Amino acid sequence: MFVTAYLAFIVLVGLCVALEIAARRLTSFQATQTAVANPAFQRFQKLFLKAYLLALWADWLQGPYLYKLYRHYNFLESQIAILYVFGLASCVLFAPVAGWLPQFLGRRQTCLLFCLTYSICCITKLSQDYFVLILGRVLGGLSTSLLTTTFEAWYLHGHVDVHDFPKEWIPVTFGKVANWNHGLAVGAGLVANLFAEWLGLGPVAPFLLAIPSLGACAWFVLSEWGQEDGQEGAHGDKNTPLLNPLNAPKLQMSTRARFWRSCVDGLRCLLSDRRVMLLGGVQALFESVLYIFVFLWTPVLDPHGPPLGIIFSSLMAASLAGSTLFRLATSAPYRLQPGHLLCLAVLLAFFSFFMLTFSTVPGQPQPRESLLAFLLLELACGLYFPAVSFLQGRVVPMERRAAVLAWFRLPLHLLACLGLLALHGEVSGAGAGEAGSGTRHMFAGCAGMMLAALLAVISLFTVGRNDADLRLEGTKLEGEI
Repeated sequence: MFVTAYLAFIVLVGLCVALEIAARRLTSFQATQTAVANPAFQRFQKLFLKAYLLALWADWLQGPYLYKLYRHYNFLESQIAILYVFGLASCVLFAPVAGWLPQFLGRRQTCLLFCLTYSICCITKLSQDYFVLILGRVLGGLSTSLLTTTFEAWYLHGHVDVHDFPKEWIPVTFGKVANWNHGLAVGAGLVANLFAEWLGLGPVAPFLLAIPSLGACAWFVLSEWGQEDGQEGAHGDKNTPLLNPLNAPKLQMSTRARFWRSCVDGLRCLLSDRRVMLLGGVQALFESVLYIFVFLWTPVLDPHGPPLGIIFSSLMAASLAGSTLFRLATSAPYRLQPGHLLCLAVLLAFFSFFMLTFSTVPGQPQPRESLLAFLLLELACGLYFPAVSFLQGRVVPMERRAAVLAWFRLPLHLLACLGLLALHGEVSGAGAGEAGSGTRHMFAGCAGMMLAALLAVISLFTVGRNDADLRLEGTKLEGEI
């Protein structure tokens, strides 16, 4: 497995390079060139990217060795499952708070809060006390919720309200984020492997290594972001005065009322449009299964001695290959529809979990086949995320998008929590010789969920077979998928 891991990594990096070269030759960069020619936009973009990429780097460093760390502390698989459940449950609980905090504390201050809470989360990994580790998972859930909302909120406010740049330039920045994000993930696996295994510092080393990155992120936010977007008031708007104690209840009630109105409007949008509901079903099924995969890939492969950091980098390289393949497939010469690629992604994921039900038979493990299945699943993820993002942009109104996506994430996290709790119960009740059956049964359940997601995708495009919103511009409508 040691040689297989390095060979898979080299092959996948080569594939990514070849696909990127082909995609760059076929993709138009006219909008990017226009935006880069603007010095003010370039300066503002760099301010954002310096801090945000450091935050993403710190997040990715913690991916390869989280399960390994808990096993290093001699916790059982069922206990580790509960730790993961606490992390997912805190994401559900803190998702509304993460959307509300920038309005109350200010965007810049909320980004600083992220750096603080995530640093404390990393420090808790030094403890072997189970309840301290649970606290760390809760803080990790809060930090993840802040990471996915607050930095983007600061950028959008500065882009539109402060600098009045064209909205067409927003995808330029987030396209750069997407490209850097994959590269950071691949690099994080290599660095984590270097410190944890090659230098022999153990699985806690990547978590401690993330703290300086978070500190640097906080320094950029504190020293540069305030000068860029003006002095924010208590509610995140540079023109909003600081809270007056006499007016605070009224302002807080106003913020609370806007929050609940946003939730109700998002739910109404979700229930009134069948396309939105079906797309939400696909997202809940597909992404909840990914959380279960994040938990299970380490215990499946680790007993066979592979370098986990290199495995993680290989998985991220497979995801990058899928993302680049999506760009290539939707470019002018091919014009494959995002809906078709979404179907392909779900089919690949179903096939991956189907393979895993056979490669994880208790007493007869096949680690190389399991690694191949995991790589195929990450390739499917690379196709899935840009496809579903395109469709969300078409069927979910911009002004309702944040609220609707929050409703999407609710069943997503609940399904993942239920899956991990089911695994915890099966592992706890397993007798001798049945310790690995829970993992196999979980993969079989994931395959069933992927089959349900495939039916939802087919239903979505049956409903909208003549819907131009679900297709790329400049393509003819068809009577069937």
